Amino acid sequence: MRRWNGWGDDTIHFALAPDALAFLAQRIGGSRSRDAGDDASFEQACAAVAPSRLPPHRLIDTGAAVRVRHALGQSLPDWLKLRYGRIGMAPDGVAFPESADDVRELLHYAQRYRVALIPHGGGTSVAGHLTVEDSAQPVLSVSTTRMCRLHHLDRESQLATFGAGVFGPDLEAQLRAHGYTLGHFPQSFEYSTLGGWIVTRSSGQQSLRYGRIEQLFAGGVMETPSGRLEIQTFPASAAGTDLREIVLGSEGRMGILTEATVRVTPAPEYEAFHAVFYPDWKSAETAVRELAQAKLGLSMLRLSNGVETQTMLALAGHKKLIGALEAYLSLRGCGEGKCMLMLGTSGGKPQARAAMAQALKLARKRGGVHIGCKMGDKWKQNRFRNVYLRNAAWEHGYVIDTVETAVDWPRVESTMQAVEAAAKQALATHGEMVHTYTHLSHLYAQGASVYTTFVYRLAGNFDEDMARWRTLKGAVSQAIVDCGGTISHQHGVGSDHAPYLAAEKGAAGIAAMAAIFRHFDPQGVMNPGKLLPDAQPAVASAQARGMAA
Repeated sequence: MRRWNGWGDDTIHFALAPDALAFLAQRIGGSRSRDAGDDASFEQACAAVAPSRLPPHRLIDTGAAVRVRHALGQSLPDWLKLRYGRIGMAPDGVAFPESADDVRELLHYAQRYRVALIPHGGGTSVAGHLTVEDSAQPVLSVSTTRMCRLHHLDRESQLATFGAGVFGPDLEAQLRAHGYTLGHFPQSFEYSTLGGWIVTRSSGQQSLRYGRIEQLFAGGVMETPSGRLEIQTFPASAAGTDLREIVLGSEGRMGILTEATVRVTPAPEYEAFHAVFYPDWKSAETAVRELAQAKLGLSMLRLSNGVETQTMLALAGHKKLIGALEAYLSLRGCGEGKCMLMLGTSGGKPQARAAMAQALKLARKRGGVHIGCKMGDKWKQNRFRNVYLRNAAWEHGYVIDTVETAVDWPRVESTMQAVEAAAKQALATHGEMVHTYTHLSHLYAQGASVYTTFVYRLAGNFDEDMARWRTLKGAVSQAIVDCGGTISHQHGVGSDHAPYLAAEKGAAGIAAMAAIFRHFDPQGVMNPGKLLPDAQPAVASAQARGMAA
C-alpha cells in the first residue's frame, strides 16, 4: 500500500548504510534515530479531521481516511504536517469522477454551493499545489485517477489520447502493448499522472530525446466553470494564441483536464547509460555545454558537481569497488573535486550507438574519463527508487529537500554557488549545518536546469522544523530570483513559489494570467491561492462573507 505520510510503496525500504550515516554525521553532525512512535499515527491524523461541511453528492466520499490521504503532497512542509500530526485543514471530501460528464456535474455543484475545488492527480506535488488554504469555504478534492484509459491511438500521426488521470507506469504499459512510448520519466513517474505533468509543466529524465511535456502535449479537453475547452491537435499552427500554452502550467486554476492527446514514438530498440568523470567543475561544465549544443541525438545528460559526486559515491555501498574506482580515477587526474557526467542514448541500435560514440569522443577532448556503463545501469535500475532515501533519512533524524531553477549558460555556475551559499547561511541562523550539492539535470543549447539538494538535521519539534524550512526556502528562492533564474524549471509554482512569480512574469504578466483565470473561473472556485500570489477577488469576498456570518 502507498505510504500516507512519506514516499511510495510502504513495502519498499532503502536503508542508509553505516558508512553513509558516518558520512552525514561528519558533515552536519549526528542525529537521533526516530522510531514509529515518534510520528503521529494514521488513526491520530484521521481523528483530528473536522466534520465535513459539504452537502451530500453521489461522487463524493467524506470519510476521514480518504480526506487525510488527499490533504497534502510530498513537499517537506507537507511531510512535517503529516509526520507530526499537524495537518491543519483537510479537504471536506474527495470526489472520484469517471468521465468528463462527472466533472461537469462537480463543477456545477461547486458553483451552486460555493465550494473550492482542488484537482488531485497522483499527489506528488512538492510546491504546495494541494494545500487547503484557511478559508470559510468548504473544499473538495477532485481525484482524476479513474479517468485513466487509452482512448485512441493514431499510428500514422503517432498520437495517443488518454484520460488525464493515468499514472506513468499505466500509461507506458498501455503504449508498450502497441510498441510505443511517451518517454516522459520524471522521478515521480510511478505515482504522478499525465494531467499533473501537463498542468505543472513537468520535465522527464530523458527530455533531451523526447522533449519536455510541452513538446509532447498535442491537445485535449479541459472542463472549466465557464464551459468545455477543447484543443484540437495540429502538427503546427499560426492561428493566433496557442491554447495549449494556456493549459500548460495552469495548475488547476482554470479547470480540470479530463483528456490529453500526446505525441508518442516507437519504443526504443536500444538504450544505454554511460558515466564519464572530469577533474573539476570548469572542465565538466564546458564539456556538457558543448555536448548539449552539438545536438548529437542523446536522450540524457546529467552533470553532478563535486560534492554531489562525492555524496553519490559515499552512499553507493560496495566500499571496496568504490575505493578501486576512486584510485583509478585519481591516477587519471580525477581526484578531489571530480564531477560525474551521466550520458544516455535511446532509439534504433545503430543510431543510438553512433550518438554515444560521438558523445564520448567529444567528452574525452575535455579531459573526461569514461568508465563504461555499469554505473549507468545501476542508475537506471534505481532511477525511481532513489527518492525513497527521503524515508530512510527521516528515520535517522535527517531531512532532504530540493530546489530547482534554470538559467542561461553564463549564469549556471554563479547560480549554483549562490543557492548553496544561501542554504548554508540560512541554516546557520538556526545553529545548524547543511550538506548541499547540485546537478544539472536538463541541458539545453541555451542553458541548463540547476537542481540543488539540501540535507540537514531534524529538530524533533514541529515548530522549529517548520521554521528551519521556511528560513531555508526563503533564502534559496530569493537567491534564485537574484540570479535571474526561473522560480521553477520542472516542479511548478503552487503556493510555495507563488511569492516569487512576479519577479519572473512582471506586473503585466501576472495581470494577464489573472484575467485568463477569471475568464474560465469567474467565481474563483478553482484551486484558490495557488500559482498567483493573491486569491482572486471572488474568492476573497466569499471568505469575507463566510467570516461575517
